[in-house]
Amino acid sequence: MAEAHAAPNAELLEWPKKDKRRFLHVVYRVGDLDRTIKFYTECFGMKLLRKRDIPEEKYSNAFLGFGSEETNFVVELTYNYGVSSYDIGTGFGHFAISTPDVYKLVEDIRAKSGVITREPGPVKGGQSIIAFVKDPDGYIFELIQRGPTPEPLCQVMLRVGDLDRSIKFYERALGMRVVKKVDKPEYKYTLAMLGYAEEHETTVLELTYNYGVTEYTKGDAYAQIAIGTDDVYKSAEVVSLVTQELGGKITRQPGPIPGLNTKITSFLDPDGWKTVLVDNEDFLKELHKE
Repeated sequence: MAEAHAAPNAELLEWPKKDKRRFLHVVYRVGDLDRTIKFYTECFGMKLLRKRDIPEEKYSNAFLGFGSEETNFVVELTYNYGVSSYDIGTGFGHFAISTPDVYKLVEDIRAKSGVITREPGPVKGGQSIIAFVKDPDGYIFELIQRGPTPEPLCQVMLRVGDLDRSIKFYERALGMRVVKKVDKPEYKYTLAMLGYAEEHETTVLELTYNYGVTEYTKGDAYAQIAIGTDDVYKSAEVVSLVTQELGGKITRQPGPIPGLNTKITSFLDPDGWKTVLVDNEDFLKELHKE
C-alpha cells in the first residue's frame, strides 16, 4: 500500500517542473499611491499599467512595470484608505532593477530628490556595479548595472532562517531552480537566486541567510508574490504535500475569487512568506476585461 501511495505522489511532485510558471507581480502596501506612482515613473522609468479603486472595500491599487503584464513582472501597489505608513519589518530585503548605467540612473534619482542609501560602485570583492535607493515608503531598491534585458525588474530579496530548507521548498513546491548561490563567510551570509530561467533573462527570488539568524519580523507592508500556473488545483496539492515535510501552510484553498472568477490558491513558506498561484488563462482574461 505504501508503495502504491508513493507512486502518485512522486508523479504529482513532478508537476511544477512541467507547469507553465512565471512571476506575475509582487504585492505591497504604500501610504500614498499617487506619490509612489510619481516616484516609480519619474525616477525608475516604470510605466503605470493600470489603476483601480475599490471604494466598497476601502482600497485602491496600481500596477507598474517595464512592460506589459502579459509578459513582464510588475509591482502591484495597494493603498488602504486612511493608512499612511506601514512597518516593513526585518525580513524583507529589497527589490532590484537592472539598468545599463547605474551612475546615470542614480544621478537622475538624486536630481528628483530620491534617497540614495549606497552610492554606485563595485560590490565588495566583485566586479558588479550596484547602488541602493529608498522609495518614499522606505522600500529599498538595488540598482544593478547590466546590459539590455527583457526584464529590468529583476529581483525580490527576502531573508530566511534556513537556506537549505527554503531552497528545497521552492524547488519542490514551485518548480524553481537555483540559478546562483553565493557564500560570503567574511560577511556572514549566504544567498541563493531561484527562478525559472537564468538571472539575466528574468526575475529571480533572492533568498538570504545571515549566519545564526533564524527568525525575522514580517511587518505589515510587504504582502506576497504572485506566480502563474496552468492548474491551481494540482499546484495546491503539490504545495500541501511539500508543507507536510518542510513546513509552511496553505492559506487559501484553490478556487475562484468571488466576483472575479480568477482561480487562485495561496500559501506560506516555512518562514511565513506568502505566495499566490494564479490560473494563467484566468489572469489573461482578467487583464483583457480591464
